[in-house]
Amino acid sequence: MSQYFVIHPDNPQPRLIKQAAALLREGAVIAYPTDSGYALGCHLGDKEAVARIRQIRGLDDKHLLTLMCRDLSELAHYARVDNSQFRQLKNNTPGSYTFILAATKEVPRRLQHPKRSTVGLRIPDHPVALALLEELNEPLLSSTLILPDAHQPLTDIDEIREHLESKVDLIIEGGSVGIEPTTVIDLTDAVPVLVRRGKGEVGHFGITD
Repeated sequence: MSQYFVIHPDNPQPRLIKQAAALLREGAVIAYPTDSGYALGCHLGDKEAVARIRQIRGLDDKHLLTLMCRDLSELAHYARVDNSQFRQLKNNTPGSYTFILAATKEVPRRLQHPKRSTVGLRIPDHPVALALLEELNEPLLSSTLILPDAHQPLTDIDEIREHLESKVDLIIEGGSVGIEPTTVIDLTDAVPVLVRRGKGEVGHFGITD
């Protein structure tokens, strides 16, 4: 049976955030709110927790998870970012984007694209997620909360509890969130490439329909 926290979506309670971060450090898998729906998250270095997320999602090892970062400084610790990329990131974070960038040696090889040595990173625009990242003082390895064979992510907290109460260690209710996933943009080349259209606008990157 998982624990269940109701955390204020605008003013997260520090006591509950600290408890959630402590559970993550101990190997927990959590369901938590972001600006692009609910997500599953775990500690960056916990292989067992990563395997549990893949099992819940029905994903194989080829599907790469996302590093959820609290700010640009932390993102740049895990991805190689040049001046042009930094400007694009600064102008569009926090927000509903996942960026594909070249990984630094701080990213475990098992979390990188096997051929390109890239990693997906994002900075969420949600007070609960940001408070949790700040308390953790490191990225959260995350995946959108979409169950196997489902076409849309889970957003109703009662459905999340029904499906995940025996599969995760903590469910955080953090207010209403949308169902639209992040926009995924590959910034590894000089010209940004749209990988998936989602909630984040793409015009800022010179991408047109």
